[in-house]
Amino acid sequence: MDFSLSEEHKGLIETARRFTKERITPIAAACDHESRFPMEVFKEAWEIGLVNPTVPAEYGGSGMGELENAIITEELAYGCTGIQTSLLANGLALTPIKLGGSEEQKKKYLGLLTSEPVMASYATSEPDAGSDVAGLQTRFAQHGDDYVLNGQKCWITNASYARFYVIFATSNTELRHRGIAAFIVDRDTPGLRVGKKEDKLGQRASDTAQIFLEDVVVPKANLLAPEGKGFKLAMETFNQTRPDIGAGATGLMRRCLDECVAYAKERKTFGTPIANHQLVQWMIAEMAIRVEATRLLYQKAAWNLDHGVRDPIVSSFAKAYGADSAMQTAVDAVQVFGGNGYVKEYPVEKLMRDAKVLQIYEGTSQIQRIVIAKQLFGG
Repeated sequence: MDFSLSEEHKGLIETARRFTKERITPIAAACDHESRFPMEVFKEAWEIGLVNPTVPAEYGGSGMGELENAIITEELAYGCTGIQTSLLANGLALTPIKLGGSEEQKKKYLGLLTSEPVMASYATSEPDAGSDVAGLQTRFAQHGDDYVLNGQKCWITNASYARFYVIFATSNTELRHRGIAAFIVDRDTPGLRVGKKEDKLGQRASDTAQIFLEDVVVPKANLLAPEGKGFKLAMETFNQTRPDIGAGATGLMRRCLDECVAYAKERKTFGTPIANHQLVQWMIAEMAIRVEATRLLYQKAAWNLDHGVRDPIVSSFAKAYGADSAMQTAVDAVQVFGGNGYVKEYPVEKLMRDAKVLQIYEGTSQIQRIVIAKQLFGG
């Protein structure tokens, strides 16, 4: 066993950490207040290789592994998990193409992502089908060599900006997972319309919007997974990307920890800095424990993926524990700050709002426990 990071990893951390300090942290509060994604930051991150890091070299990417991607995620999340989510959401869209796409699809769409700073979105969620992916209602029907899609997707990250979408649909809702297929749909396809941008509690700097599909014709060349194979592709995509939620949670918790340590040294009550109060010390010590434990979980999950170890339960461990730990840590951070933690002049109220969605997207904390229990019971 070797828990040390390579010199390349350390260099990657330094690059991402410097970028976060210079380009994300200073604007995070304003972007949150304005519910605005800073596209200029996306373009700069793309230029220095922090976007699309897992695209293989043969398609113009840097060919990094899931561990490197998770390391980048942690560092960017320290500045703002909203901006981080949108900066790295291409990974959720490109993963199913990398896993199941044809050579032509990989060349076209992975090549597009690496040739210019564009976004792509992954679309499974619907008004009545979030964690229950098999219950989605968006339909497809085959007409000759083409497919026609009708339905609605919601809570789609970067939908307002995406150049193309990976969309999951079913031939028959009664078939559940056995009827699901996956398609790559270009933004300018007639009948595809992006709906309202959501006004969210947290991660307000990340774009989240609806997608409407009305008789959208998709050519056979853009069929990513045939009927009956789409559900498996969606689940394997989440297995690959859930460690990143743990990594984002780690970055957010590190920020909480640093803010609380600095504040506790300065803030005085009863004639002494609150850092000298044992209950404050206890809360801050718990934060440090959660940071370390979540980092170990997400790094193990990412290492498994990079080394071909098939163990999806570890990805669920990282996602569930990391998300719940981040929420608790952010709540504790507000408590450490007391009344100041409840106002927008201080950063921890934003951290608390941002943390909540980590327990919801890419499978709720409750769904993760169902997934874990099924694996433990051999289901």
